[in-house]
Amino acid sequence: MPNDKIDQGHIPTNLRLLYLIEAVAREGRPSSPVSLGEELGLPKPTVHRLLATAETEGFLQRDVDGRSYGPGKRLRSLSAHTLSSERLRTERLSVMRGLADEVGETCNLAAPTREGMIYLDRVETHWPLRIQLPTGTRVPFHCTASGKMYLSSLRYEKLDRLLGTLNLEGLTDRTITDPEALKVELEATRKRGYSTDDGEFMDGMSAMAVAVCDDQNRLLTTLSIHAPTQRSTLEVVMKYYPSLRKAADQLEEIAKE
Repeated sequence: MPNDKIDQGHIPTNLRLLYLIEAVAREGRPSSPVSLGEELGLPKPTVHRLLATAETEGFLQRDVDGRSYGPGKRLRSLSAHTLSSERLRTERLSVMRGLADEVGETCNLAAPTREGMIYLDRVETHWPLRIQLPTGTRVPFHCTASGKMYLSSLRYEKLDRLLGTLNLEGLTDRTITDPEALKVELEATRKRGYSTDDGEFMDGMSAMAVAVCDDQNRLLTTLSIHAPTQRSTLEVVMKYYPSLRKAADQLEEIAKE
């Protein structure tokens, strides 16, 4: 259901309060129960019940007329935190742009999900020849630099359980599809502090990733660079490790703020 066009009368019950709060915030001035009911297509008793809940929890507050509602303390705080998060993302992208400019290749920030790694942020190389893996792309664990970096961070017993459920599909003739061989690769990754992808996920792509950790040394995300092998072989990409690690350290400092 698009946020900018509400399907009146068909808002799921568990989303009604969120849509009500969003409508008040979007209006920019105190909103009456009548106007909110008309906008959301909800019955008058439902609107009053939702407003009472939002007011009690501090997300909305009554206007001076006693009938209309505007943003409450918690909603204003939520807005401030959201802006703060966007500021952190701006800092994060600044670090990634610096890395991309320095090494001349695309860099990505990825996070683990249940199905694989998902790209959270991306800064493109200036070269016209590039590999398109946009933000939001999901990639497998077993054959990508970011995925193997994550797998290497797992405790051995958890890794064994996960490998028992993964489909180690051979996407190229270089993909490691044998669990024991993959464990050997992951152990090497643990020892050296970075992971690689030598055409294992996609023919003609070289990649390297490092971990971005929290203050307990737990992996939060991975920072990686990748390039077409026509321009940069894996051996060339691996020379950028000091720059990649330095950028990851900067991202860890930003995450602690």
